[in-house]
Amino acid sequence: MTDGLRPARPAGSPNAYVTLVTNADFALGAKALLRSLKRTDGRASDICVLHTGGVAEADLAPLVDLGARLVETDLLPTSDAFNAAHARDRLHRDAPFTKGTKPAFHTPLDNFCKLRLWQLDYERVIFLDADTLVLQPIDRLFDYPEFCAAPNVYESLADFRRMNSGVFTARPDPATFEAMMTRLDTPGAFWRRTDQTFLQAFFPDWHGLPVFCNMLQYVWFNLPGLWSWPDIRVLHFQYEKPWQDHAKADRLKLLIDLWRAHAEGAAIPDTTTLPGPPAP
Repeated sequence: MTDGLRPARPAGSPNAYVTLVTNADFALGAKALLRSLKRTDGRASDICVLHTGGVAEADLAPLVDLGARLVETDLLPTSDAFNAAHARDRLHRDAPFTKGTKPAFHTPLDNFCKLRLWQLDYERVIFLDADTLVLQPIDRLFDYPEFCAAPNVYESLADFRRMNSGVFTARPDPATFEAMMTRLDTPGAFWRRTDQTFLQAFFPDWHGLPVFCNMLQYVWFNLPGLWSWPDIRVLHFQYEKPWQDHAKADRLKLLIDLWRAHAEGAAIPDTTTLPGPPAP
């Protein structure tokens, strides 16, 4: 293991699902994600949780109980100018989120810790944001090349030109990490959507996964014709989170109830039989 990472125990598999937890809220999200992975993984792969030092031990304990391998991560050694440009207030002012509401606990600079997965001691990784749920097996993605991700589709077909970094495949390699660090923090660097914008620039020929491998929750009401429960493998709660009270909660109630069932360890419905979005 390289500098900047402190694992709680050795790796138990050459393959790992990896997520990132930077605060108590994302630890809560990760608990539901881990339960969904344990229901669907067929390869006995590791579940690795990268976490920053600001996450309390009590918030991480449920993840350990679910079998996660914890790896504490330092923030990236970026310059003061880079840090200032990507601080929450500055970034949200210069690149406002106009389609949805980012929660108060959103800390954009922390997102770049995701890049440290290229330092991990695994051969193959599937990264999943902590606000996702795995509804059907995705272990076949371990056999996919680097770098595969789904498009950032949630409003219109024009979204297909952008990738979403909530789910992607990777091959950890210290050389790749060093190349990333060389490119990430250059004079005047500003990555509008933090790690997402950077990864699309670093992997310009990214391989496209089906939207069903990273189905964004806004598709439910913006593109209901695209929603197909039998095909959805990963559900992603972008913008507002299912553990929050928020203005769109009534419209997303079925999705939120599904997340709560995972978070609470309740009976999980057969998602392939769930009703689709209501008629507009």
